[in-house]
Amino acid sequence: MTPRQRLWFFAVAAAGLVACYLWALTGLPGFGSYPGPYGQEILRVAVQQTNATGVVSAINFEYRGFDTVGEEFILFAAAAGMSVVLRKLREERETEPADEAESRTVPPSSSAVRVAALLMVGPTALLGWWLASHAQTDPSGGFQGGVILASAFILIYLAGEFLCFRRLSPDALLDAVEALGAGGFVAVGLAAIAMNLPYLYNYLPLGTTPGAVSSSGTIALISFFVGIEVAAAFVLIVGELLDQTLLRSA
Repeated sequence: MTPRQRLWFFAVAAAGLVACYLWALTGLPGFGSYPGPYGQEILRVAVQQTNATGVVSAINFEYRGFDTVGEEFILFAAAAGMSVVLRKLREERETEPADEAESRTVPPSSSAVRVAALLMVGPTALLGWWLASHAQTDPSGGFQGGVILASAFILIYLAGEFLCFRRLSPDALLDAVEALGAGGFVAVGLAAIAMNLPYLYNYLPLGTTPGAVSSSGTIALISFFVGIEVAAAFVLIVGELLDQTLLRSA
């Protein structure tokens, strides 16, 4: 096949793909119209059954909590697998990444970046913690809160403080926190089975005020475990990649 023929082939294939996408989009319901019955039914009963005004979190951590366990362990397995591979590669060098960092010459961060990053560390950590612990009150939850909480640690690195970032996030502690978060989620479900209830059944007191911090029973507890697992996993992934990059460029 000549280059001209290959070009025509890819052009026809791309045009066909675009046509299929446009054809598929024409069959989608309009914005704001939901043809299925499940959404309206959950909106009708969720607050009464769970005392959680954050219905999305009620769905994630109770109505379809078993699926959410699988989603959490996807991230857990990814972080664990990457750590196993990169730590094995890191053992091929005798020097520690922190030792290499002390003598490494890197372009310094600008004062504007340093000040902005350091000023945002505290508010970012507070926002992430708030989202992870208030899943029952509004559209938030452990997944969102965990990512934002991990961003607070990454801001320390962006401020040019790699060694400080590593001291605040040691591998052993991150491994333990990640395992605690993932295992805690599973343990909440197993505790329900031990009480002859369905897996992840909401067996804790729901409180008296819908949407309050003390409401929703196991939903708030599961969101907390998810938050610390997600935060630890992302900080662990970023730290492992930074260590590997440091070794390659040292």
